[in-house]
Amino acid sequence: MAAVSMLSCGLLAAVAGRRGAVCRAVLAGALLGAVAGVPAQTTQTAQTAQTAQTAQTAGDAGPSVAGSAASADGKAAAAAIAPPRQWIAVPRVFGRLRAADLGLVINTADPYSVEVGEYYIRARGLQPQQVLRLSLPLAPAADGAPSRPKSVLSRDEFDELARRIGAYFGPRTQALALAWSRPYAVECNAITGALTLGFDEALCKRTGGPPSRASRYFNSPSAQPYTDLRMRPSMLLAARDVAAAKALIDRGVAADGTLGRAEAPPVNVHFVTTRDAVRSQRERLFPPAGRVSAYGLDIRLDRTDALVDVDRVLMYLTGAARVDRIETVRFVPGALADHLTSWGGSLDQPHGQMTVLSWIDVGATASYGTVSEPFSHLQKFPHPQVLLLHYVQGASAIEAYWKSVAWPQQGLFVGEPLAAPFAPPGS
Repeated sequence: MAAVSMLSCGLLAAVAGRRGAVCRAVLAGALLGAVAGVPAQTTQTAQTAQTAQTAQTAGDAGPSVAGSAASADGKAAAAAIAPPRQWIAVPRVFGRLRAADLGLVINTADPYSVEVGEYYIRARGLQPQQVLRLSLPLAPAADGAPSRPKSVLSRDEFDELARRIGAYFGPRTQALALAWSRPYAVECNAITGALTLGFDEALCKRTGGPPSRASRYFNSPSAQPYTDLRMRPSMLLAARDVAAAKALIDRGVAADGTLGRAEAPPVNVHFVTTRDAVRSQRERLFPPAGRVSAYGLDIRLDRTDALVDVDRVLMYLTGAARVDRIETVRFVPGALADHLTSWGGSLDQPHGQMTVLSWIDVGATASYGTVSEPFSHLQKFPHPQVLLLHYVQGASAIEAYWKSVAWPQQGLFVGEPLAAPFAPPGS
């Protein structure tokens, strides 16, 4: 286990007398409401005051957390008693995943997978023993069209894939890159969730009910997840086509070590609240707005349905079924972006909603979305502060995203896994 000291996350300074396990319990229990059998919204509301006491402040207190009462009077009353926005505490992490820690899986039955996988081998300098080539099932072709990989695997098909991966990769392999866009699900599980946590058959019978399987990697100090936790976080190198996938990989490589230095211009972190109240529930987890000079961040809390014509965006987290005008957003290499909605990870059956591939199309380097109905449990989506505060410590995209989701079984992680814009240059 990596050595840990606690951070006051706004300034990332050490906090005496706290331990990582305490902070993770606060996040998973009080802040995220992850208690067995208790609805997330109820627990979050009841424990807001407790969370505020355990969180660490940083700089200005910022605006009050908006209430959720139905009437205007109720909202005003809730705002009056709500504590000010505060930074949470996360464990200090030493080290990160590197190219030598990664295993790459290529589907030889998929021309996209073969070309993207070979490109990634060259881009990250992977060794032959780090690459597993296998053939995955194809979907029946219609009207003479070429066969393509299945989008959703059966349990038996997944078990064979998991067996091959487990037999091939040894203890040195800490995480997996999957060089494809399909398959993205195993029944109701995301394929990344199933490969990392194991397939959860019961989840498919109760996706909106009791808590789903919790991740021990959530807000973890570990820089070696397989060694420490026997988990291999996984991420899809998914894009609309081969050209877009190569551009994604290039952005990830170009991002390394570019931010967090004194000479680097600041970047903007946009936490957005839209008119969609259900999909904007992460607002309660947003930190205070303002400059974090030590890391070159401008934290912006936006109330809008869509950002338009904004520059140097490191993060764009919002809540909506579809997000307009994202083509006007100028992301920096290594940028993270996602939208809280039900089907963002269902890449070819999105039920009329925008998928994570739209973020990749316009320049994000990693994203996240669920493949089956999550019923807006916040634990099933990235925690804004945990995501940001692990990333600025130098974590890679796969680490920061995976550590930010408490219940990731239904969540599809997409992007260039090793992008690490805050890693020390040359590390």
